[in-house]
Amino acid sequence: MSTNANKGRRFYVKRGLLTLLLLMYLVWYVAVPRVNVYFSEKGSGKLEFVLNSQHDIFRGEILPGESTGGPGQLLPDDNFFMRFDWTVSNKSHCIMINPNWPTTNIYIAADGTLDKSSSSGTDLEQLDKCP
Repeated sequence: MSTNANKGRRFYVKRGLLTLLLLMYLVWYVAVPRVNVYFSEKGSGKLEFVLNSQHDIFRGEILPGESTGGPGQLLPDDNFFMRFDWTVSNKSHCIMINPNWPTTNIYIAADGTLDKSSSSGTDLEQLDKCP
Protein backbone atom coordinates (compact mmCIF):
# COMPACT_ATOMS: atom_id res chain seq x y z
CA MET A 1 0.00 0.00 0.00
CA SER A 2 1.33 3.43 -0.99
CA THR A 3 0.83 6.55 1.05
CA ASN A 4 0.95 10.21 0.16
CA ALA A 5 3.80 10.69 2.65
CA ASN A 6 6.14 8.47 0.59
CA LYS A 7 5.25 10.26 -2.66
CA GLY A 8 5.90 13.62 -1.02
CA ARG A 9 9.26 12.48 0.30
CA ARG A 10 10.39 11.23 -3.15
CA PHE A 11 9.34 14.56 -4.65
CA TYR A 12 11.49 16.49 -2.17
CA VAL A 13 14.46 14.17 -2.66
CA LYS A 14 14.28 14.60 -6.45
CA ARG A 15 13.84 18.35 -6.07
CA GLY A 16 16.82 18.49 -3.70
CA LEU A 17 19.04 16.56 -6.13
CA LEU A 18 18.00 18.80 -9.01
CA THR A 19 18.74 21.88 -6.91
CA LEU A 20 22.15 20.46 -5.95
CA LEU A 21 23.04 19.80 -9.61
CA LEU A 22 21.96 23.30 -10.58
CA LEU A 23 24.05 24.83 -7.79
CA MET A 24 27.08 22.77 -8.81
CA TYR A 25 26.75 24.01 -12.40
CA LEU A 26 26.40 27.64 -11.27
CA VAL A 27 29.47 27.39 -9.02
CA TRP A 28 31.48 25.90 -11.90
CA TYR A 29 30.26 28.61 -14.28
CA VAL A 30 31.19 31.41 -11.89
CA ALA A 31 34.49 29.87 -10.77
CA VAL A 32 36.01 29.33 -14.23
CA PRO A 33 38.15 32.25 -15.42
CA ARG A 34 36.94 33.82 -18.66
CA VAL A 35 38.61 35.67 -21.51
CA ASN A 36 36.85 38.56 -23.26
CA VAL A 37 38.17 39.97 -26.54
CA TYR A 38 36.82 43.33 -27.75
CA PHE A 39 37.28 44.75 -31.26
CA SER A 40 37.36 48.55 -31.55
CA GLU A 41 34.25 50.29 -32.88
CA LYS A 42 36.56 52.26 -35.19
CA GLY A 43 37.86 49.12 -36.87
CA SER A 44 37.35 48.52 -40.56
CA GLY A 45 36.19 45.16 -41.83
CA LYS A 46 35.76 41.98 -39.88
CA LEU A 47 38.10 40.31 -37.44
CA GLU A 48 38.46 36.57 -38.08
CA PHE A 49 39.74 34.58 -35.11
CA VAL A 50 40.66 31.17 -33.74
CA LEU A 51 40.49 30.67 -29.96
CA ASN A 52 42.33 27.49 -28.97
CA SER A 53 41.88 26.55 -25.34
CA GLN A 54 43.71 23.28 -24.62
CA HIS A 55 42.77 21.93 -28.06
CA ASP A 56 39.15 23.07 -27.71
CA ILE A 57 39.06 25.19 -30.89
CA PHE A 58 36.49 27.88 -31.63
CA ARG A 59 36.56 29.76 -34.96
CA GLY A 60 34.53 32.82 -35.82
CA GLU A 61 34.45 36.43 -36.83
CA ILE A 62 33.40 39.66 -35.19
CA LEU A 63 32.64 43.06 -36.62
CA PRO A 64 33.84 46.41 -35.22
CA GLY A 65 32.33 47.07 -31.80
CA GLU A 66 31.63 43.39 -31.12
CA SER A 67 33.30 40.98 -28.74
CA THR A 68 34.00 37.30 -28.26
CA GLY A 69 35.62 35.12 -25.65
CA GLY A 70 35.68 31.82 -23.89
CA PRO A 71 36.33 29.99 -20.64
CA GLY A 72 39.68 28.89 -19.30
CA GLN A 73 40.04 25.94 -16.95
CA LEU A 74 39.00 25.78 -13.32
CA LEU A 75 42.17 23.96 -12.23
CA PRO A 76 44.72 24.30 -15.07
CA ASP A 77 47.74 22.01 -15.07
CA ASP A 78 51.24 22.84 -16.33
CA ASN A 79 50.28 21.86 -19.88
CA PHE A 80 47.27 24.18 -20.11
CA PHE A 81 47.38 26.81 -22.84
CA MET A 82 45.05 29.31 -24.43
CA ARG A 83 45.94 30.86 -27.77
CA PHE A 84 44.12 33.60 -29.67
CA ASP A 85 44.94 34.05 -33.38
CA TRP A 86 43.25 36.78 -35.39
CA THR A 87 43.38 38.35 -38.83
CA VAL A 88 42.26 41.86 -39.77
CA SER A 89 42.88 43.37 -43.23
CA ASN A 90 45.07 40.40 -44.21
CA LYS A 91 47.40 40.95 -41.22
CA SER A 92 47.71 38.05 -38.81
CA HIS A 93 48.36 38.31 -35.08
CA CYS A 94 48.68 35.87 -32.20
CA ILE A 95 48.88 35.90 -28.40
CA MET A 96 49.10 33.30 -25.66
CA ILE A 97 46.73 33.92 -22.76
CA ASN A 98 47.03 32.93 -19.11
CA PRO A 99 43.43 33.55 -17.96
CA ASN A 100 43.05 35.09 -14.54
CA TRP A 101 39.87 34.90 -12.44
CA PRO A 102 37.29 36.36 -12.90
CA THR A 103 38.05 37.73 -16.38
CA THR A 104 40.96 38.63 -18.61
CA ASN A 105 40.13 41.46 -21.01
CA ILE A 106 41.82 41.94 -24.37
CA TYR A 107 41.22 44.94 -26.61
CA ILE A 108 42.03 44.95 -30.31
CA ALA A 109 42.67 48.42 -31.77
CA ALA A 110 41.06 49.77 -34.95
CA ASP A 111 44.13 48.81 -37.02
CA GLY A 112 43.87 45.20 -35.82
CA THR A 113 46.82 45.23 -33.43
CA LEU A 114 46.70 44.47 -29.73
CA ASP A 115 45.84 47.71 -27.89
CA LYS A 116 48.69 48.08 -25.39
CA SER A 117 47.93 51.64 -24.30
CA SER A 118 47.57 52.18 -20.56
CA SER A 119 43.98 53.38 -20.97
CA SER A 120 42.87 50.42 -23.12
CA GLY A 121 42.00 48.02 -20.31
CA THR A 122 43.97 45.13 -21.85
CA ASP A 123 45.36 42.81 -19.15
CA LEU A 124 48.91 42.75 -20.58
CA GLU A 125 50.34 40.85 -17.60
CA GLN A 126 48.20 37.84 -18.59
CA LEU A 127 49.51 37.76 -22.21
CA ASP A 128 52.63 36.33 -23.85
CA LYS A 129 53.99 36.24 -27.37
CA CYS A 130 53.24 33.16 -29.43
CA PRO A 131 56.14 30.74 -29.87
